[in-house]
Amino acid sequence: MAARRADEIAALGRVALLFGGWSAEREVSLKSGAAVLAALERLGVKVTPVDPQRDNLHRLAEFDRAFVMLHGRGGEDGVIQGALEAMQVPYTGSGVLGSALAMDKLQTKLAWRGAGLPTPEFARLGGDWRPESVCGRLGTPLMVKPSREGSSIGMTKAEDPEQLRQAYAAAGRFDDQVFAERFVAGQEFTVAILGEQALPVIRLETPRGFYDFEAKYQANDTQYHCPCGLSTAEEAEMQALAVEAFKAVEGRGWGRVDIMRDGDGSNWLLEVNTVPGMTDHSLVPMAAAAAGISFDELVWRILTSSNEVRGS
Repeated sequence: MAARRADEIAALGRVALLFGGWSAEREVSLKSGAAVLAALERLGVKVTPVDPQRDNLHRLAEFDRAFVMLHGRGGEDGVIQGALEAMQVPYTGSGVLGSALAMDKLQTKLAWRGAGLPTPEFARLGGDWRPESVCGRLGTPLMVKPSREGSSIGMTKAEDPEQLRQAYAAAGRFDDQVFAERFVAGQEFTVAILGEQALPVIRLETPRGFYDFEAKYQANDTQYHCPCGLSTAEEAEMQALAVEAFKAVEGRGWGRVDIMRDGDGSNWLLEVNTVPGMTDHSLVPMAAAAAGISFDELVWRILTSSNEVRGS
């Protein structure tokens, strides 16, 4: 194993670890990148950290491949993927199309609806929209989301038309595309994808109104259940749905699909993350550990999936 790994490490050449960036998720990306950097160094990989906010991206052409650990716009939306493909540098994760599509929650929902996959009813907000009309059509409460932000940034739960109006204004500070989605009361789950495999499902529990930014990265009262409490058949059904949903938006390599399960036992797709967090609060490493995959092994598997430059 060690000898084979040594040969494989040599074949990987110089690796650029992209993290930081300029999105609203910069701080999370820095933490994720630091954890991945430490793992790559432990593995003996020749790795160089690259922060697009401060480093000249032309230097990426000097590397043999790239490990993308950028969250949010500029790193998870197809922009850096397109630059890497133009330079013929292999990279981890989804291609240009998959990255761009999954980053846009509204377009993701349209793709899922077109594929016949279950996602909560929604309405695009803006123009001459009327909060009363949206509440009447979708019911309340509603989740209001900026379409192209991650880590629950800009998301608000609205209970009535006035709160919906305020939530729209709050989300609009992050994106000019905002939508409202029917709130699904029930349990929240997440399914990590590694290659073609769905890892063990994690059930999330928070005393907050929903699994928001603080619950994800700062709170100590968020609970993560793995085993998730579903029966073997129910978990397998959820895993299969997650894999189908990931493929429907051209997801590749690794990622994470978030799902709500209502009181009737129906699963509802929320969103896809094509560059999930890798911090000490993150869910993909947690799911990998439940499958017997160490953090270093997880990083290795993600890196070695970047074996060629792929079209979007």
